[in-house]
Amino acid sequence: MRLRNISGSREVIAQSPFVIHEPYQYKGNWKEVFGNDHPVRIEIGMGKGRFLMDLAKKNPKINYVGIEKYSSVLLRGIQKMASDPMPNLYFIRMEAEEITDVFGRGEIDRIYLNFSDPWPKDRHAKRRLPSREFLARYHEILKKDGVIEFKTDNHDLFQFALEELEPAGWHLEQMTEDLHHNAQMMEGNVMTEYEERFSAMGNPIYKYVIAR
Repeated sequence: MRLRNISGSREVIAQSPFVIHEPYQYKGNWKEVFGNDHPVRIEIGMGKGRFLMDLAKKNPKINYVGIEKYSSVLLRGIQKMASDPMPNLYFIRMEAEEITDVFGRGEIDRIYLNFSDPWPKDRHAKRRLPSREFLARYHEILKKDGVIEFKTDNHDLFQFALEELEPAGWHLEQMTEDLHHNAQMMEGNVMTEYEERFSAMGNPIYKYVIAR
């Protein structure tokens, strides 16, 4: 379970130069934030930021935005960035439901969903990040040829995600139920903290890449 209350975390976030504090004003104009026209990719539920920081290092000509709603978790990412800042990565503290208020139509090149909260109760299905409700939001902000990459260790969540594709108008580009034993999909794979932990325990990692 993630820690959600660390004293002073909100104050640190409010003063951090690595956080975009008024993201709504940049809708459709994220090139102003980064000062270039490079592709913009986002991770929704970035956790402590390791995944995006590794990607940003490897791909200096791609811009990244990490979205996290829990202040105490985002704080860890800020602390990591303070020791190794990167000009092509920024963070936002916000609810995932607000992404269409922050990014313009077709502004995002790729979306990453990594080890998202499964929200196991049926009445919370709309809150799951691979739900058809969220897929509709992603449709608005993704470029026409944009894709979503989703990884999880939760079998039930992955099955739910697969079932949501057809009614939402999306299709599979790639899929595996054991990522770390799939040479093709492992090529260039960047692990998250959760992925490293779960795979070390022998848990299979599920992944899909989807497009419209």
